[in-house]
Amino acid sequence: MGNRVLALMGALALTILTAAGQTLPSPKKAPITGKIAPVAPSKAYTPPRTADGQPDLSGVWTNNTITPLQRPKNLGAKEFYTDTELADVQKRQNDRLALDEVEGEPAANHSGIEGNPAEFVHYDHAQFGLDWLQSKISWNRRTSLIVGPEGTIPPLTPAARDRIASRKAKEKGHDLDGPENRPLGARCIARANVGPPLLPTRYNSNFQIVQGPGYVAIETEEIHDARMIALNGRPHPPKSIRQWLGDSIGHWEGNTLVVDTTNFTDQTPFPSAQNLHVVERLTPVDPETILYQFTVEDPGMWTKSWSGELAMTKMTGKLYEYACHEANYGLENTLRGARVADAAAAKAAK
Repeated sequence: MGNRVLALMGALALTILTAAGQTLPSPKKAPITGKIAPVAPSKAYTPPRTADGQPDLSGVWTNNTITPLQRPKNLGAKEFYTDTELADVQKRQNDRLALDEVEGEPAANHSGIEGNPAEFVHYDHAQFGLDWLQSKISWNRRTSLIVGPEGTIPPLTPAARDRIASRKAKEKGHDLDGPENRPLGARCIARANVGPPLLPTRYNSNFQIVQGPGYVAIETEEIHDARMIALNGRPHPPKSIRQWLGDSIGHWEGNTLVVDTTNFTDQTPFPSAQNLHVVERLTPVDPETILYQFTVEDPGMWTKSWSGELAMTKMTGKLYEYACHEANYGLENTLRGARVADAAAAKAAK
């Protein structure tokens, strides 16, 4: 009975993703699809224009990639794979997915709490067509999204280390006290991938850009956020006004949309960053690709600024609702389980 239910749920997921315009591989074969993203804008490309004369970035896009944010340590200062090395990466990913489809996805920590052990409580991504390779993907010869010889987020400042340690000490042992103590993502409030910077997530790495006079809106599928980017030249609000997605102001430099974002909270996308400043550059390089570049800085958080880039590729179909709170029994059951454990501990102590 259980296997029949899982099979039906898997078929439903495949139907939904196909309707959304995503290309899915055969259950027994996971062909490598998607072109290799360019590493620099093409000066020859002239994008279409909106009715008010802006370069037209509108449409549904994905930044789905297997390229990690930070470079694996074993690669050192190597910024780019050769074509042969990239082909090997693609083959290994293809083999990984084929194995997952036979044996199931290995267990991992999906609790949202750093350091927790692997748990068998999350669904198998490949079973529901949610593996990276089961959606449109943009291959990149970069070894990390972060550019430069280090390829990693810079070290924390001493003050930032103290703030993070203090926060963890305060939260220790209270992570199950109530909904306010759970991670923002588990509460369907905010997730770090939305940023900015706008980074890939485990699945549903899709978003829609809508343009109108004086504004550009970016709506991410996961976790249903819409960021309004003002193009009217207004200043940022006072520092006392903080928002989950910060405050974004944009302007055009030729065909590139430059977005300056400040006024973040200290909870997301980088907890304990108190004066986060992000600059994004979105440059259309061909009808199917936007080169997305970003720089992140907070002198009180990191010892220096850091930058990255990735390709955004156009999708067919619509952006569907990510109804995070619909049937969000995970949050309720997590807290209910904690109360049952509390009661058992209290009974045992008598």
